[in-house]
Amino acid sequence: MKTFFVHLLIALISSYVYFKYGDPIFPYNAIWAVVVWSAIMVVLWLTTPLYHKSYFRKLPKAIAFVAYFLKELVVANLKVAYDILTPHYRLQPTVVALPLSVTTDFEITVLAGIITLTPGTLSIDVSSDKKILYVHSLYLKHNDAEQLKQSLKQGFERRLMELTA
Repeated sequence: MKTFFVHLLIALISSYVYFKYGDPIFPYNAIWAVVVWSAIMVVLWLTTPLYHKSYFRKLPKAIAFVAYFLKELVVANLKVAYDILTPHYRLQPTVVALPLSVTTDFEITVLAGIITLTPGTLSIDVSSDKKILYVHSLYLKHNDAEQLKQSLKQGFERRLMELTA
């Protein structure tokens, strides 16, 4: 995961330097900036097996994690928008204590941030022993808090653990 972030920074800085100080073949606009950045990322990705063996295994998981997050983001936005636009509210707000399987501060922060970014959910607090994350949710199906916990654990937390393991 650290290698991926280093590659992101290298590609970003390299594409900036290319357009700012180089003699670019392409005009500077958002499309060409993304194309140059993507080309640099591909080159870095292809050279990674020379120094980091697990990168090829983790990059598809990172892409799947982002795709899952974007799907959940769209679904949650549609659910909240539907609830706002219809005359009857379907809100069943609740706070659940989500037992954490993630252990590092980085993993807990990413999990809490992703839960907070998804409309309808909000990370409230982490217990002092870092074993429980308190989450506020606007929607609780069938008054089943366990279903919400399993949804978060099998969705975001499991994918995050696959990515950071």
